Amino acid sequence: MSQLDDDRLFPVEGRSRDLARTLYGSVKDLPIVSPHGHTDPRWYAENEPFPDPAQLFVTPDHYVFRMLFSQGVSLDDLGVPRADGARAEIDGRKIWRLFAEHYYLFRGTPSRLWLDHSFEHVFGLTDRFGPESADAFYDHISDCLGRPEFRPRALFERFGIEVIATTESPLDDLRWHRMIRESGWGGRVVTAYRPDPVVDPEFEGFAENVARFGEMAGTDATTWDGYLEAHRNRRAYFKEFGATSSDHGHATARTECLPRSEAVALFEKALKGTCTAEEADAFRGHMLTEMARMSLDDGLVLQIHPGSRRNHSAPMMAQYGRDKGFDIPGRTDYVTALKPLLDEVGTDPRLSVILFTLDETVYARELAPLAGVYPSLKLGPAWWFHDSAEGMHRFREMTTETAGFYNTVGFNDDTRAFCSIPARHDVARRVDCAFLSTLVNTGRLAEDEAFDVAQELAYRLVKKAYRL
Repeated sequence: MSQLDDDRLFPVEGRSRDLARTLYGSVKDLPIVSPHGHTDPRWYAENEPFPDPAQLFVTPDHYVFRMLFSQGVSLDDLGVPRADGARAEIDGRKIWRLFAEHYYLFRGTPSRLWLDHSFEHVFGLTDRFGPESADAFYDHISDCLGRPEFRPRALFERFGIEVIATTESPLDDLRWHRMIRESGWGGRVVTAYRPDPVVDPEFEGFAENVARFGEMAGTDATTWDGYLEAHRNRRAYFKEFGATSSDHGHATARTECLPRSEAVALFEKALKGTCTAEEADAFRGHMLTEMARMSLDDGLVLQIHPGSRRNHSAPMMAQYGRDKGFDIPGRTDYVTALKPLLDEVGTDPRLSVILFTLDETVYARELAPLAGVYPSLKLGPAWWFHDSAEGMHRFREMTTETAGFYNTVGFNDDTRAFCSIPARHDVARRVDCAFLSTLVNTGRLAEDEAFDVAQELAYRLVKKAYRL
């Protein structure tokens, strides 16, 4: 028996539910455009089978293991690699059984919806997952993973993915993207330029990163002019492998437009490792403006993902490294923070900036009014801790009244968990159709317009916003 209600996430009231169901039927099979994410390009390059169910569903997914860790389950016991790459537990079945024992922790969460969707729609498993069914699930998924139709490229095509963007550091040689391109496979996998290791003075090994950055770009990046030229060169290289965007995960949305002498002085302090926290933030802010200027020339869309207090636990950072579930949202200012960049280039129609937030209090107060007037600004979808059905609905409620639909960019899944991609897009399409049906049945939108907007939100807006 299916664990998924066919009418999940639709309104309870009958008339709105009927329309939401019909709207959803018009978009549910549209191709998936995934313009920002963290799947591994090596999967598509080598097209090798996924190792086992635990390494497919548990160890790469911080949504999963952070919940388990919060209830006392060790990351070592879940097979999560330590900072040196070593894994304390390598027995996939043991990891899977531990996961199953604690599956009840996900009741009511988006992760539960994504996982149940993946079990049923990717692997055909309709029983309830838990300790009693753990081995049966493990054996069935393992058997599937050994078949050609469950290899990464086959799943990519089965999921209906039209294009997917991975996210790489400018220190990445993009070897896997080159291999994909040279393989002759028709799947479209592009990269995105994520320069945090060489624009954040507080990033570990910043000076060494900059030196290597210059070597890869063929310039002396330890000089200010050479450093900026290195960015231009690497951005051009990334564009050769399909990049249409850059991505910036700063702690704040702060931007600066500093005089050249001040920017050079900060850069030199950053290389020496003598920046204060305030100076490091100012340098990051100035580099956002520099990236915006470069976007005017090369056309890359500028994504700003601020507000995450990354790697909040120093001990866990030391033991396991980055991206292990300890990134915590914080209050974020946009109106004051973005003003230097917007004063410099914000009304230039060549510039496209997509703003994200982990601070929902700014949706109606700051983000929607900004995007509702500046031609360079668009709003990214509900992100990370808010990519739940409730979070997506709150986003639409608080932004549509001021920014409308066309100053938003559709949906992106932002995931490392490959099998969750169709599940996440399905949730977004259901939530948007539910929202549109309510607008129609409260007299705020014509029904034919709702069908058009549903297509925009599911497919067209994201292609346009990300220049895909």
